[in-house]
Formats: sequence, structure tokens, C-alpha cells
Amino acid sequence: MKDTLYRLLEEKRSELIQMSDAIFDDPEYDGEEYHASALLTDYLERNGFAVERGIAGWPTAFRAVYRKGSGGVRIGLLCEYDALRQLGHGCGHHMQGPCICGTAVALKEADFDKPYEIVVYGTPAEETRGAKITMWEEGCFRDIDVALMMHGGPDTCVDEKSLALSNYQVIFHGKGAHAALAPEQGRSALDALLLCFNGVEFLREHVREDTRMHYTISETPGPSNVVPARAVGAVSLRSYSRDVLNDVCRRFEQIVQGAALMADVQYELIQEKGLVNKIPCYALNDIIMDNARACGVPGIGPVRKKTGSTDFGNVTNHMPGCCVRVKFVPSGTSSHSQEYVDAGKSDAAHDAVLYGAKILAGTAWDIIRDDTVKDKLWEDFRRAKANA
Repeated sequence: MKDTLYRLLEEKRSELIQMSDAIFDDPEYDGEEYHASALLTDYLERNGFAVERGIAGWPTAFRAVYRKGSGGVRIGLLCEYDALRQLGHGCGHHMQGPCICGTAVALKEADFDKPYEIVVYGTPAEETRGAKITMWEEGCFRDIDVALMMHGGPDTCVDEKSLALSNYQVIFHGKGAHAALAPEQGRSALDALLLCFNGVEFLREHVREDTRMHYTISETPGPSNVVPARAVGAVSLRSYSRDVLNDVCRRFEQIVQGAALMADVQYELIQEKGLVNKIPCYALNDIIMDNARACGVPGIGPVRKKTGSTDFGNVTNHMPGCCVRVKFVPSGTSSHSQEYVDAGKSDAAHDAVLYGAKILAGTAWDIIRDDTVKDKLWEDFRRAKANA
């Protein structure tokens, strides 16, 4: 059966690569991925999927479903298609949609002699607001038993985990004054922001090793001879455990309050983005890597243990899920880089679209054909969540 899936996908190679290149050539951002969303949904609709567009309050999000029979396993296939401002497709998201849609159509055309359901979710704005966060809150993804994704990378591997994330905007409001003639009349918002950053540095000694804390000044406070009346900073806090991070956030919020008290200013604290950590499903990781080896994908490497943050964690914290990374750039290449952009339409990138589809189609078939696999994946997931 996997040979049949591979053949069906190779027949689609030209159209999938054309879609990938078209999305690459027209980078779109932050929930405004209208061209990419239209390409993908039109392709799925032409191939017999029932498509819902503009779901969960996101104009470019979509859900597409094919169902054979009833009571079968529900395979979720998720894709992203947003780019990076000032860079373009420096994270390889242009490959995801064609890979996922090709996988979905091949699984439909294989017409397995079993009941099954394929659910494709298009998820915008991963690099910015993280659509999967509110999509989950609005009821998406609850109609699938397992969540699968593909991402281009420097090695072919899977992630073991991801970092939970909380992003904050910190705004201090002081009182402006001439810094030489009337400094006693001023209350420096910049003093408060610097005290806040200094407090983070003192906190850094007393957090778990996997905690990450980074910050920057978002707005220039003004000339040196004026007491700054306003100062704005951005702070990102991360940990491999959402529970651990919640306590770090509590302590950070106290630092902000203390900084405002010391500088005698007012403050606003805005939490802009909150991501949950991925719960690993080791059994699913194994199935995916077995399928990577079976289809001859290049650059197979070990499980990726050092990872960043992703809104896919807001899905895989609730169910078995995995994103396979498929090699298309040299090992050691960083994402969000010009190197990713330069390789975006290379033969290796085109091959990665097809390799990713073969891996995920083979993985889906392994889950569909054996009625016990889904239950084993959920047992593994629940055990990992209990130990997270």
C-alpha cells in the first residue's frame, strides 16, 4: 500500500511544486495569507474535499474534510503558510501546504478498505499571533485523533518537545521634565524599564535550567536632556513546562510592579502571546522516523532536543502529534535566515515537499490499518503528559 501512496504522490509532483513555488514567490504575513490559502483550498476542493474557509475568526484559516465510512480513525494534517517580514519565506512554510494537501489527496485516492477520515487544517500567522492558539479555543482540532505536520529543516528528524512561551509588552508612564533644570520634577519611565530588566537578571539565577528570558527596548525613550515620560519594552519568557513558566511569569509581573514603585511611575503590562509546551508522543515519533527511512529521505538525524516555541504546542499539549522536519539545507543552517530563502525553490526544497508527503502518508496508513495503533499513541501521550 505504501508503494501505491508513493506513486500517487509522484503523479502530483509537478502541481505540488508549482504551488510551493507560487507561495514562495508571493510571501504573505500575519493572517493575511490570502493567495496561499486560496491555492490550497482550491486544490483540496477540486480533489473532493469539503472545505470551510475563514474559520475561527481568521479569514485565511480553513478546514477541509474527506470521510470514508464511519467510526474510523481521524487523521489531522496541519499546515502553515505565513512568511517573515523583511525576509520572505525564511522558515520554509511555503513547503508545508503543498506537502500536507498532497498527503491528504493521496490518502483519499488510495481508497483504503477501512473507514477513515482526513481533516486538513490551514493555520495562519504562526510567526506572529499564532492562529492555532485561538483556533483551539474556538473548538478546532477536537475532531482529530492525531495531529501531523511537516517542516523543512537542516536535518530529517522529529522534535522531542517545544518551549512554552509568554510574550509581554511593558509600558511605563512617568513625568517628563528638563533633566538639568528641573530633574526633581521628573519621574523617569526609562529608569523603571531598566530596573525591570535588571530584576530579570537577578531572577535568572533562581529559575530552572530550561528557562529562557530575553528582552529589548521597543521604543526610543528620547534625548538625554529630557526625563523620559514613556518607556516601552518587550519581554519573552520560555520553559519546557507551562506550569513552571506560569510561576516565572508570576515572579516577572512582581518585578514590573516593583520597578514602577522604585521609579514612582505607573505601568501597563500586556500579555501578547501565550504558547503551551508540546507533549512528546514517542511512539508516534518512532512511526514517523520508520516511514522516513522507508521512503529513502536524505539527512536522517537524531531527535531534536533543543527546540524553540510553536503554536503547534497548543495542539500537541492536548493530543498525540508530531512535526517531521525534512532536510533541504545543509546541517547546522539556522532557520529565519537568508540561507533558507536562497534554498526555497531548490531541487532539495522540491524533493522535501514530496518526501514529507510520503512520510506522513505512510504514517497515516500505519495508524489507519491497525486499529490498535491509535489507542497505543494515546496511552503513550497520556503517560508523557503525566511526567511533563
